[in-house]
Amino acid sequence: MEATTEIPLVGGVADGDTVIVDLDVHGRPPLTHHHLVDNELARAEIYELEAVAGEGPPWVYRWRGTAA
Repeated sequence: MEATTEIPLVGGVADGDTVIVDLDVHGRPPLTHHHLVDNELARAEIYELEAVAGEGPPWVYRWRGTAA
């Protein structure tokens, strides 16, 4: 089993980027990803894990809004 996986970001300022995340003991990634803007957590963009059916990666992180 892989210890990490690469997940695409969809929407927001990081649209089209990918992140490498650690998988838990069940092989699942974290439910959310906080993409820092200008290295500030207060300006972070929030992405939520979403399952994707069909070909390609099994998950994407979809933009849900900003932290502030």
